[in-house]
Amino acid sequence: MDLDFLTHTPFWIALGQIIIIDILLGGDNAVVIALACRKLPPEQRTKGILWGTAGAIILRVILIAFAMTLLQLPFLKVVGALLLVWIGIKLVAPDEEGHDNIEGSDKLFAAIKTIIVADLVMSVDNVIAIAGAAQSSGEHQMLLIVLGLLISIPIIVWGSQFVIKLMERFPLIIVAGGMLLGWIAGGMLVTDPVFTNPDKWMWMPKLGTMDENSLPVISSTLYWVAHVGGALFVLALGKLVAAKKGSKA
Repeated sequence: MDLDFLTHTPFWIALGQIIIIDILLGGDNAVVIALACRKLPPEQRTKGILWGTAGAIILRVILIAFAMTLLQLPFLKVVGALLLVWIGIKLVAPDEEGHDNIEGSDKLFAAIKTIIVADLVMSVDNVIAIAGAAQSSGEHQMLLIVLGLLISIPIIVWGSQFVIKLMERFPLIIVAGGMLLGWIAGGMLVTDPVFTNPDKWMWMPKLGTMDENSLPVISSTLYWVAHVGGALFVLALGKLVAAKKGSKA
């Protein structure tokens, strides 16, 4: 097995991005797990947390695999980039949301089902963001995704209180996370097949080309401009939305 990719900086950068995304967008999942298992007997609580989390992880890996395949279709990276910008703005200018609709259960199977279903509903943003972060890593995408989940899920489940307190003490962490999503969105946008495949969709402007493995290739200048532009756009729009919310309040 060729392990040369472990010495490549882009692999570790992408892994770091996936872990950060998981922690920033997965904080609510820890709350869901706690609420779903709060009525279980103490001897079943750990089982509920472990089995519910395991089911959620497996389901999320499957969803991300589908998302990465779909990102090869025309215009879906454009849509994904717009969704990431929206999610990033929500991080910079958050809404006040509760978890009152999460019901606890005194039955182990019901609690596990609640965790998995709630995680599925809440993980759409997470799935899109991770697929976007991994799509630039070539043939090791699924390895990146699985490693990122294995590293970040324990942090979310067992270290959620510390992570939440850290974010409360240093709000810039959340702002930086929103900008990271904008960074990824910029890269997704300019590498959509409609902008990089010279043989199809001739009516669209071409920002790059496709290599022999059907992967998008763009200039280094466009690469940096797109990523930095996406990050700054999310920051600016997020601050504008936050200011409007503040004036209304």
